Parts: sequence; structure tokens; C-alpha cells
Amino acid sequence: MGEEPNDARPEPADRIPGGDASHQNQNQNQSQSQNPQQGQAQGQGQNPAPPDPRAAPSPEAPPWAPVRPAAAPGTPAAPPPPERPPATPTLAFGPPPQASGQPAGQPSGQQSGPPPGESSGAVPVGAGAAAPDYSYGYPRSGPATAPGYGPPPGYGPPGYGPPGYGPPPGHGAQPPAQPPGPANPAQAAAIGLLNLSGLGLGYVLLRNWIGAVLCWLATAALLVVALPADVDGVPVGVLVGYGVFLLAAAADGFRRGLRATLRIGAAFRRLALPLALVLLAVPAGGSLAYGAARDEAKEQALLARLTTADERVKSGQGLLFERAEPLYRLALATYQDLGTKHAGSRAGKLVPARLDAYYEQLSAPYAKKDYCEAVAPLTHLRGLSGAVDKDLLGTRPAKTDEPLAESLYECGTAALGVQAADPPAEKSLNALLDTFPESDHATRVEPAVRAAVKTRSTAVDGATPCEAVVELRTIRTTVGALPGADFDGAARETSTAIEKGDFACGTSQFRSKDFDDAVTTMTQFAKDHPSSPKAAHARSIAIAAEIADEEAEAGKALPPAKAPGGSRMVMVVSNDGPGSVELLYTGPTTGRITLNACATCTKYPNPIFEGSKKIKACTGPSSKYPKATLLLPAGNYHFLQKRAGTGTSSAGDTKTSKAKIEPGYSYTNCLYVTSGF
Repeated sequence: MGEEPNDARPEPADRIPGGDASHQNQNQNQSQSQNPQQGQAQGQGQNPAPPDPRAAPSPEAPPWAPVRPAAAPGTPAAPPPPERPPATPTLAFGPPPQASGQPAGQPSGQQSGPPPGESSGAVPVGAGAAAPDYSYGYPRSGPATAPGYGPPPGYGPPGYGPPGYGPPPGHGAQPPAQPPGPANPAQAAAIGLLNLSGLGLGYVLLRNWIGAVLCWLATAALLVVALPADVDGVPVGVLVGYGVFLLAAAADGFRRGLRATLRIGAAFRRLALPLALVLLAVPAGGSLAYGAARDEAKEQALLARLTTADERVKSGQGLLFERAEPLYRLALATYQDLGTKHAGSRAGKLVPARLDAYYEQLSAPYAKKDYCEAVAPLTHLRGLSGAVDKDLLGTRPAKTDEPLAESLYECGTAALGVQAADPPAEKSLNALLDTFPESDHATRVEPAVRAAVKTRSTAVDGATPCEAVVELRTIRTTVGALPGADFDGAARETSTAIEKGDFACGTSQFRSKDFDDAVTTMTQFAKDHPSSPKAAHARSIAIAAEIADEEAEAGKALPPAKAPGGSRMVMVVSNDGPGSVELLYTGPTTGRITLNACATCTKYPNPIFEGSKKIKACTGPSSKYPKATLLLPAGNYHFLQKRAGTGTSSAGDTKTSKAKIEPGYSYTNCLYVTSGF
């Protein structure tokens, strides 16, 4: 009783249900009895001490329950432990024990907890300490120190219940969780970098297969979107999303690998970080390879555009420039884009050669001396300096000046006098004079016009004067459209040539029996050139042609330009018919007179209806009939009367007659009208 209590904590006994005598004996000297009397009674075989009045009687402990070891004989009893608040024993399962008849959670006068003299809290079973009370309020028999009902020691999951419960380490199917190791930043950085490569190798080292599969799927999806490489590349959203995913995987790998224990050798651990750095070349190399593939795709696309432009230029061959120009414009736009914006590409480096071929193709008509056809493409080529990059074109537009000036000159002068020329001469010559006023070709225009006029003026004396005069009129139109006073002389020469040509054309038509055309030509000549010395002769030819158109014999020869000399005979002409009458005559002299209408004159019946009775016209008083007097040289004459329309006659009534005028006679000519009614 005078000894100090033993404060050493009992070592946990092997957790074997029912207890083991050998183990109990081994711990006997180290156990601390909470009730010295009970320990002595059990250890020495003496009568047990009276039960604790606070404990309810319980049935006898089962045979498998652990047995509390008895105290050694002669061991003084330990003093009772200090008072502590009652504690509920920790059980393997179920609620804490309650006193019989006492509701759970309700206070009572009987304090729950261990009996006086026993320590509170969980005490390991089989370690010499009093076992918890598992009687759940039922009276039990035996000493108060006998172990109560409940699960065997160590029953339940690890860590459940008081210390000493549960299976020993290494026992059972599930090992106990290992505590996290110390922080390893190098290892965490290696795992993060391995994940940053996009291959998920950091997760592989951590045996995190879900994370690894996610990395593989993300990388595979990126490859599906990116391959094959095209000009547009990968959408920015896809790249940003993949980059964010890699950063998240790297951060997650760093977090997981900071205190993780890797199942790899020490040598491989030392290589993990360098390997992670090396594997960063995988995305970098992939990016470079993809960039190279995309650059090649761009090159191929640019080459395809160049090929399309070449085909457009080639398709313009053989077409009129006006129809092919839209194709040429599209091709030029492509050449300019490739040669300026993509000058360093393979296609851009081929643009200068393509431009040389372009100029050569459009200059082909000039090389063939088809000057009029060459004007439009050469003008187009010269004007490219204002539509295409000047650095790209270089000196090519300036090289077209001389060919264009020559083409304009040759095309314009070739069109002089050509009525149906397209373009007309004045268009080409004006373009030459406006665009290249100081060129040698511009100074040659005025002499060329005069030469053309002289050539046509000579031609009017030939076999085709009418064609020559038409050309002269066309030249006159051209000269009138040319600027400046340099062409005034050419204009005068042209007018003189046209006057000569018109008269020559009319006489040619008369001789060719084209009397109707001769009438028109000579009548117009007399109107256009009233002061010409040939105007009177032209009018005579027109009258003779008009009579000859009704009486061909009158057109056997041209009327003389001048009337013959000698005596002249008088011919008095009277109008004995309704309406005015115009009398045309031709012979040694040619002329025309007009007689007024006879107010009281009527038509005479046709002789066939009067029994061939002779018509006695102009037999009335002389003053009744309108009269005109002609002085005619001797000779044969053809007459044509053209009576104006009246109520009883239609306009255009004509009648031809002829007469022979002899010297020393005077003649009368009565004009009348017959009718069949």
C-alpha cells in the first residue's frame, strides 16, 4: 500500500479472441490493475472481492472473453486514480453502453462510467487493464473486472476504436494508408514538365491512368483537327484550348508529384527531370514540323493561284482584246498579289517571268505588223503603270511607247479615206497626236494626209472616180477632226479634189447609163459648188440624164459644156392643158422652162375614141395660152414635159418628144393632155 503506482503504459497484447495465457503472463508484471483486491483474488485463488455496488449484475463472461491477469502475490494495492469525468468507452460498432432502464442521453443520479478505482477512457483488452463494460445494462455475474461482451479485440476497420484495436500492421487485404512523404520540388517539376509535353507521361509515372488517357485524347483531337496541314492552319480557339489544357495538366502533375512516392528506381528518378526537359522538344518539334507543313501548303496554294492566272492569260490567245481583257485583268491582279504580298514565295519569285510572257503575248499583233489590232493591247500594257505596282513592272511599260506610237500612226494612215474603217482614221491619229505629240510619228501625220488626198485626186481621172470621191469625202471628215491649223492646207486640197471628183463621178455615171445616179450627182454638185465653172455644165448633164432616163436615145452623148455659136431659131411653146408644165430639152443646147397653168384648158379626147380625128390644140386666141420662147441652135432635140398634178391629172405625168430644128425657120410647140374618157 505504501508503494508508488506504476505509470508505465501496458504494451498491447496480440489481438487474439479469447486471450492467450502465455501472452497474459508475459504482460503480467507490466499491467496495472485498477482494482488491487480483484487482481489478488484472481491471481491467488482467494475469494473475489464484493462487486461494485454501482455495477449491474451481468451474466458470466463467455469462455472466449479475455481474462484479466491477476496481481502477483504480496503486491501492495495501488492507490485509486484521481477522479475524472466519466467517459464513454470506444466500441468497434454500436452506441455507447447505457444503464439499464435509463434512456440514452438522459442524466440520472447514477453516474455512468467506470466504477470507482478504475481509470476512465478506452483501455486495451488483454493488457492487464479492466475491460470496457459491454453488458448494455443487463446484470452480469462474476467479478467487475471480467471482460464484457462485444467484438473481439482488433475487430473493425483500422483506426476505429481505442488504441490497440484492429488487426496488426500488414494483416488483412487492405494495407494501411502511408503518410505523405517530404516535398520534392524537382520530382514535381519533372512530372509537370512530362505532362506539358502533351504525352501524359507525368500521369503515367504517378499511375494516374485517367489523367494520362485525357492527355492522349486531347493530343489526338488536336492532331485530327490540325492534320493534314492546310493554309488556314488550326483555329485559334483550338490552340488556346489545348494550351490551357496542357498548363492545367502540368500544374496538376506538379501538385500530385510534390509528395508522391514513385515506384521507379533512383537512377530513373535522376533522369526524370532531364528527360522531361528533352521531351519538351516533342511539342516544339511538332509545332516546327506543322509550321513547315503549313508553309508548304501555302506555297502549293500560291503556286496553284499562279497556274490559274497563267491559264487565264493563255485562254486570251486568239480572242479579240475587248473580250479577253477581263481575263487579263484577273490574271494581273493575281500576279500583283503574288509579286508584292508574297514576293519571297516560290510563286512570287516566278512573277517577273510571267509578266515578261504577258507582255510578249499581248505584243504579238505588233510583231505581226497587225497595227490596228495591236493598238488596244499596247495601250493596255502602257497603262499598267497606273494599275500595277511600279516596282513590280519596272521599265516594261516604257518599252511600249515606240510600238504604240508606230501602231497608231500606221493604223490611222491606213484608214485614211476608208469609210468603214474601224477604228476610223481620226481616232487613231488624234490618239497619236495627243499621246505622243513630240514623236517622229506625230510629225508625219500631216504629210501623210496630203499624200492620201493627192492619190485620190489622181484616181478621179481614172476608171473609178466615184469610189475616189467617196474616199476623198472620208478624208475630209478626218481632216476636219484633226486638231490645229497644220491641216488647213490639207483641208483645201481635199475640197478641191472632192469638187473634181464629184463632176468626174457624174459624167462617169452618165456615160455608164446610170442616168438616175447621174441626175443626183450632178444636181448635188451644182448645189455644193455654185460658183464652180463646171456648175452650169453639171446642170445640163443632170437635165440630159433626166430626159435620158425616159428616153434612152437622149443619153447617147454628154451635152456640150458650151452652146454652139451661129444663128438660133425661135420656138414658141404654149400650154394647152390643165396645170403647169415643165419642159426639159437637150440637143445642141440643153435647158428647162416652166409654163403656167391654163385656167380654161381641158384634156383632149384620145384620137382612138374619136375615129382618128386629128386633135386641133392651141387653136384658140393666142392670149389664152401661157407661152414661152426658146432660141435654139439648129440640130436634133429631145423634149420631156412634166405636168404638175391637178384635179384631173396626177403629178408626174410625163411625155417625151423630139424635134429637128433647121436654120431659117421658126417653130411652135403646143403642149396638151389627152384622156381616154
